[in-house]
Amino acid sequence: MSETIRKLSEEDFHFFKAMDTGIEDDYVERIFNRLTSGTHHLYGMFHDGQMICMGGYTIFADSYAMLGRLRSDRRYRGKNNATKLIASVMDQAFQEPGIKWVGANTQEDNIPARRVLEKLGLPAHTPKHGAVTKDTAVLETGGAKWRKIESLQRKKDWLEEVYMEKSAVFPYEVYYSFPASEELFQEEKVKDWSFYENEAGTRVLLTKKDQKKHHYLHAVYPWDDLAEQKGLWETIKADYEKLAREKEQEDEEETYIWMDLTKTQAAALPAGHEFKLPSPWILHGAFKEDWQKGRVGGKQLQLYSK
Repeated sequence: MSETIRKLSEEDFHFFKAMDTGIEDDYVERIFNRLTSGTHHLYGMFHDGQMICMGGYTIFADSYAMLGRLRSDRRYRGKNNATKLIASVMDQAFQEPGIKWVGANTQEDNIPARRVLEKLGLPAHTPKHGAVTKDTAVLETGGAKWRKIESLQRKKDWLEEVYMEKSAVFPYEVYYSFPASEELFQEEKVKDWSFYENEAGTRVLLTKKDQKKHHYLHAVYPWDDLAEQKGLWETIKADYEKLAREKEQEDEEETYIWMDLTKTQAAALPAGHEFKLPSPWILHGAFKEDWQKGRVGGKQLQLYSK
């Protein structure tokens, strides 16, 4: 009997289809060809010619690799296969040119996935809800909308103060957050994002457009007083309604507001709010230096298993 791990191509789709994952209507099936090209990479573990688990990574901002798409055949579970595969995939990701950080995002109630990441020695960041709504009425105060920042330098100053100086996690896309760095804040991206300041110039709101099947106004606000700032939700609502009108004319997909909320922020929402708060997502990850020194990845897995 033999066990091998190799990179997958779109020609390997039949191996994926033969797996018994227990997942109904798996989105991976619909986009398998895309997940094996461009910035997406998939790997499979094979046992006597049959694929028994699969996983991969996607590259963001040329410097970050996010692990994911872990699928296991139920007939082969319980043998540490998924952990061994993800350890190998992580090693491959760290060897990509320019990659400085590798991590994974999993929901708090996904205990098996968290166990895998624990075995690999990947530290965890603060859990955050991927909170979604269409209705902000309960949060609105009647305050004036915040003033829009037009200066590119002022936008950069805010990113430096709020994220770079604190080495904070930045919500780069819906579902995908990363430790802040200059690579995340490339000038063309920052120009395309909308920034708003409150009247006192002590708070900043960032909004940007995203699509993950549905359309989203991704609103980024890093403070806990999100239910106290006058005009904050009026500003978010105005951008959301503008985006919703645009997308209504283009296609049939729905449009939502998405915010990455810590448990403290979620608890501060007033009674009657319309946000859906699924199980929080926990970001795990490490920098290349940690991997090079054997603190994470395959070497860490060997230490864990002893």
